[in-house]
Amino acid sequence: MKKFKLWDKAVIVFILILWQVVGMLEIVPAFMLPTPIEVLVALIGDWKLIGESCLITLYEAFTGMGAALLVSLVLAICMDRFKFVHEALFPICVVSQTIPTIAIAPLLVLWFGFGVTPKVLLVFLTCFFPLLVGLVSGFDSADKNVLRLYRSMGGGYFKTLFDVKFPYAMESFFAGLKVSASYSIVGAVIAEWLGGDGGLGVYMTRVRKSFQFDKMFAVIIVVSALSLLLMKFVEKLQNRVLKWKQ
Repeated sequence: MKKFKLWDKAVIVFILILWQVVGMLEIVPAFMLPTPIEVLVALIGDWKLIGESCLITLYEAFTGMGAALLVSLVLAICMDRFKFVHEALFPICVVSQTIPTIAIAPLLVLWFGFGVTPKVLLVFLTCFFPLLVGLVSGFDSADKNVLRLYRSMGGGYFKTLFDVKFPYAMESFFAGLKVSASYSIVGAVIAEWLGGDGGLGVYMTRVRKSFQFDKMFAVIIVVSALSLLLMKFVEKLQNRVLKWKQ
């Protein structure tokens, strides 16, 4: 595992050095591909505005993901409790994932304006399905013998749900939560591309139109870093919640 981490870091360093050399030799025009040093300087120089934009994007991401978590939890319980709900709604949820989010975003802006609402809705749509699938598949993975034992001892549905199905569902739930955490930032940024008062997507649009590609790359790095940090946070939370599995 340590060797893998060492090689992982070595590859990243190699890519950065290669990127720097390509930029210094101007194999690609400098205005199109700024060097890592130029990107770092742009990030530090414009950090106040980027930081303010981060807060707006994170608010949209957390609000949308929180709403998706709540709705997916309620819907997953309904699907598990009533099979006709599962048969009626789950195929619709699957089909909804075939529609590109970038195609839905303009409609949300048209219907709800340029405020926070369309951004939160797009994040919700992006995060909802992985969370729902994680919970539904987790509930289905519960040991049937344990379920029969609980029912034979007079355990009701909700007693069985909280004592048996939730523990079995935690691992697949956290897998879906990791995906949703990374998608939430990207979904918020995509929604902000279409307009708004602030956020990393709005910032990216402005610097792109002014051909400030060093700042463009800086924001891309920030978006990637935020997604990785959220995934790492979910992983730490998973290890703490599922400590008994270790």
